[in-house]
Amino acid sequence: MKTSFISVGATIALFASGIVAAQAPPITDPNFDPEKMRREMEAFQKMPDTAGTGKYPALKEEVASLPDHVVYRPADLAKLGKEKLGVLAFGNGGCSPDGAGARFHLAEIASHGYLAIANGKILSGPGAPPRAMPAMPAMPNPPAAGEPREFPPPATKAEQLREAIDWALKENARADSPYFGRINPEAIAVSGWSCGGLQALQIAAADPRVRTAIIHNSGIFPPGVMSSRSGMDIGKDTLKKLHSPVLYILGGPTDIAYPNGMDDFKQIDQVPVFMANTEVGHGGTFIQPDGGRVVPIAISWLDWQLKGDKQAAKRFAGDDCGLCKDPEWKLERKNFK
Repeated sequence: MKTSFISVGATIALFASGIVAAQAPPITDPNFDPEKMRREMEAFQKMPDTAGTGKYPALKEEVASLPDHVVYRPADLAKLGKEKLGVLAFGNGGCSPDGAGARFHLAEIASHGYLAIANGKILSGPGAPPRAMPAMPAMPNPPAAGEPREFPPPATKAEQLREAIDWALKENARADSPYFGRINPEAIAVSGWSCGGLQALQIAAADPRVRTAIIHNSGIFPPGVMSSRSGMDIGKDTLKKLHSPVLYILGGPTDIAYPNGMDDFKQIDQVPVFMANTEVGHGGTFIQPDGGRVVPIAISWLDWQLKGDKQAAKRFAGDDCGLCKDPEWKLERKNFK
């Protein structure tokens, strides 16, 4: 197969939905097949939404009071009874404006008793305006040695994750809101995929309300790799400002964010950090039914960190943890008792 030259900008431009959003500087990948990717994305566009496998079948919607976000929630909030919703604010792959790019993943989380809110609008799948898949763009030349990569500013911003949290807490306190009294204001998490993971790290470091973060296929670039206007040059010093436990989920050595994520893990020393790798590459399992094998790990982490679920904790804690015995996962942990 002919060797292909892949860059962040090219993959974002090719798949504006954020399904494939390369995070690293250009790499040579002899296995890259753009036509195969196109077919997969076209198939994803046609797949119906899923309600998740949890006890609260979920839906996705845009809400007038929270523009530029997509909300995933249990369809029947009354069925929650006394259970309170945790909140997960999510940054998309490629910092894309498509809040439906991870719809299977986020619906699955919502079905387990969470209010998941993604940046952007519904731009793919059911409910999206019709549009053609973009053509393969010309591949840019690499930068000169020592020069940072230049890309246009991202289509979404980290601040939108904070907006999602603010909105959820206001809805919880508003007497005529369907969420009135249904949200636990102490159960706030941020998450994101690739460039969206960098957005999540920014808010996790800066917002004291955040109790945990889940970072998918992402990690902070070393100094000088990305230009400041790319939205991806957030600085390794961000890691020193984290104040709550962090879960990294990477796609193994073939994940182009792997070096950055593993370096993050090494540098974080003030909070518990859990590193989980599974051999799925940078795209993770986001377009697989119900979010694939990655999403149950994310849900268990949220249940442990936000709800104090001792059964969920067994997946991560102790020498005989559930993931420790799973051959599909390779783990590293720091600062856990």
